[in-house]
Amino acid sequence: MTKTVLPALPHPDSTLSIWHRTTRSFPHLHANRLIPVPESTKYLIIGSGISGALTAWKLVESGVKGEDILIIEAREAVSGASGRNAGHIRPDAFRGFPDYAAFHGPDQARKVLENERDVLESVRNFVKEHNINSDFNYMRTFEVALTEEFVALFAKAMEDFKAAGGDTSHIKFYEGEDAKRETRVPNALCAYESPAASNHPGKLVQWILNDFISKGGRLWTHCPATRIIRAEDSTASLRWNVSTSRGIVAAETVVHCTNAYASYLLPELTKFIAPRRSQVNSFVPPLSLSGEYTLKHTMALRYKADHFFSVNALTNGMILLGGTGTRNNSDMTSEDLASLDDSKYSDRIAQNSTREFLSLCPEFEAKPLRHGEGLDHAWTGIIGMTADRVPLIGPIEGLEGQWICAGFNGHGMAGIFTCAPGLVKLMSGLSWQDTGLPECFQFSTERIDRFKRRAAKSTL
Repeated sequence: MTKTVLPALPHPDSTLSIWHRTTRSFPHLHANRLIPVPESTKYLIIGSGISGALTAWKLVESGVKGEDILIIEAREAVSGASGRNAGHIRPDAFRGFPDYAAFHGPDQARKVLENERDVLESVRNFVKEHNINSDFNYMRTFEVALTEEFVALFAKAMEDFKAAGGDTSHIKFYEGEDAKRETRVPNALCAYESPAASNHPGKLVQWILNDFISKGGRLWTHCPATRIIRAEDSTASLRWNVSTSRGIVAAETVVHCTNAYASYLLPELTKFIAPRRSQVNSFVPPLSLSGEYTLKHTMALRYKADHFFSVNALTNGMILLGGTGTRNNSDMTSEDLASLDDSKYSDRIAQNSTREFLSLCPEFEAKPLRHGEGLDHAWTGIIGMTADRVPLIGPIEGLEGQWICAGFNGHGMAGIFTCAPGLVKLMSGLSWQDTGLPECFQFSTERIDRFKRRAAKSTL
């Protein structure tokens, strides 16, 4: 049984991901680290990851003055999940449809998957339009079934998605030897191909932050928000006093872009957003996966519902493996999964991921890896899992002037590039329909209460 994790601030001594290690020269990495926070701001955004950075950038694009926006970050810039993921922009083509449908119905489930497809094109166009050097690589991805259980699950998910009117024209199916050849996975039983991308998330978010700051925007790092209280004068435009480690800032509008940490400042979300620690491992490939044999696609290798590996091929030839990282779910502990501690990683998961990596290297049994090949680095990150599998977007009822863009269930890079712009539209007075987002993403107390009622029934 997964333990309950009490809300807390991000761990101050977190691991560095491969993205952090390769962007240490970012000039705003420790912006205003020792300076007291400004006394007031019109817009205060909590969190400097992709949701916070893009929300700020979109506000400026909509006409808000950069100097009216302040981003505060608990650690260095882009230190949360956006800087710790596996480098995918990987829309769910069909696999998650049954799970979304169970919570929100088939129509909303279809919209969730359509939204992720839109996000891929949005990021692709954004990177191209602004000539961003984020190692963006548009490529194929595969859902790979390695057990008969997943062969059946994939088939059922595809059938249900089609029945709901889902577009499958971009999905290709392979089985048997064709699946093995296309995926280069020796034990593949079948595989479904669809479009995706590989991307350096650190470089992408740092570009957005840099551009935001160049337009007058303000960023305070190493400055966690610890408390939000309503201003004594409820008629004042500065409605909220936000306490930080370096002073109090009064704000008219507060935007929570804190993902797994949202419940620290919004305790009503404590059981709705559950933190889950995820681990990614980077590998230097041997001959069979380098040079002309470099992997040119990404994958999800599926064994069981909670037993999978994500595989990402970077433009420099490195290969990343994420996911549960274990061949035996009984080996997983609550500390491996339910945790806010990203200051360490699991040797056991790294070892199991290494075995999975080696299974993709046909020469390994005959020729051991050379020094420098194989496991290069391992790190962890905290993802925010919502009780109904989709993010929380919109105004927070009962807290006028506070907004949220959080709870991305480990799929933020496949969701935020429509969610953050959608939130900014709402903040400018437009309707939910104008956002183009699935209705099930909308924050509401009724949605939270519905989860509480469901949870209460399950304990009876």
